[in-house]
Amino acid sequence: MPSRRVHPTDLTVENGDTALAVRDHGGSGTPVLLLHGASRTLADWSGVAAELTADHRVVSMDLRAHGRSSSGSGPWTIPAVLGDIEAVLERLDIPEAVPVGHSLGGMLAALYADAHPRTPAAVNLDGFGWGRPEQYAGRDPEAVVQDLDRAHAFARAAAGRTFPPEALDSVRERTTAMGKELGIAPELFEEGFRRSLGETEDGQLFLRPERERAVEMLTVLRELDMFPVYRRLTCPVLIVRAERLPEQGGELAWFDALMAASAQGLRRDLDELATGHPHVTVGTVHATHAMLLECPRTVAADIRAFTNRPHVRS
Repeated sequence: MPSRRVHPTDLTVENGDTALAVRDHGGSGTPVLLLHGASRTLADWSGVAAELTADHRVVSMDLRAHGRSSSGSGPWTIPAVLGDIEAVLERLDIPEAVPVGHSLGGMLAALYADAHPRTPAAVNLDGFGWGRPEQYAGRDPEAVVQDLDRAHAFARAAAGRTFPPEALDSVRERTTAMGKELGIAPELFEEGFRRSLGETEDGQLFLRPERERAVEMLTVLRELDMFPVYRRLTCPVLIVRAERLPEQGGELAWFDALMAASAQGLRRDLDELATGHPHVTVGTVHATHAMLLECPRTVAADIRAFTNRPHVRS
């Protein structure tokens, strides 16, 4: 079904001392709430949302400390973020919307459904976290722990890193260059880049989340194991895995090997999960983790095929 032209509306939803940036894309039909990944923004969903409005009521949001949403006064925690999601759905009067998330957002979608039994279904697009060491197929668990420590340290060092205003163009060029390598048009990154840009009190720039919240978020992510959540869920859940792994090479070849082992283990464990739990549907997309930007129509079609099932709509 072709998508219809709609004019999204931006609004702010207050949840305690946290101001949440929300975009109502319009549309009618099964309501869905789109949740982005870590250090990303609702702009990632622009292409997918435009496709879904043909037969869905579509809403997206910036997670707390991301994009144009504030951080709140407390630490970045899963309960706080799930409370934000609930506040948005209540404010827009769609409490039984299907949470659809990518990466971190996909994990949040499943966690929200687990915490809110009236949620009719959930969709997780390539959101798996670091998992347990034994989930890395063909690798010694102790070696995996060492590599995970290394990856976590790398991510912590980069989190909320500041740079002077005169370096803005250079940072933007590096960001868009990553997209070019994946065949993604640079302009697709521009709104997300603008939404992510923050400024410290002394005039330095950074890409949100700010360092303190980013480190808190990374710590939470490292502890998440989603498989017990999937087994507890009783509502339908769609889990989609990216088939392609971008290669870093060079000094990051160790990370490529780690991700390859993770992908192999995920394939095995997800197939086993789907076999034993009929409410779980597992699919794949021939794309990298950046699937929202690489192939929005394919992603939207997969979401629609799942959310338009009778047991989801009801």
